[in-house]
Amino acid sequence: MDFKFINTEYLDSVSGGDPEITREIVEMFREQSVEIYNEMESLLSEKNYKSLGQLSHKAKSSVAIMGMDDLAAMLKSFELQARDGIESELYEGYVIRFKKDTDAAVIELDELVKNLLK
Repeated sequence: MDFKFINTEYLDSVSGGDPEITREIVEMFREQSVEIYNEMESLLSEKNYKSLGQLSHKAKSSVAIMGMDDLAAMLKSFELQARDGIESELYEGYVIRFKKDTDAAVIELDELVKNLLK
């Protein structure tokens, strides 16, 4: 399978190739990405940039497990900028990209799990 948003190598190594473990990891990612996005939106509206930077760090770890290297790199920039409160005009775009990319990743991950459980 060829995926645009995820790279399954690390996921395969973590799950040992076990389809049930993969399914559980995917479900945790789905839940976490929704929670993180909602919290990002809230922190952004409150202009709580320091906490937004800390959350971006947590989000970076979550997407890295799914092999989303480009998004992880963006979140690293977001983390550093938000921590220092600089270039705040970019933050909304970062949050939108996080949502768009994680939603697309969940679709790919669902396809992966469906094929593994056949």
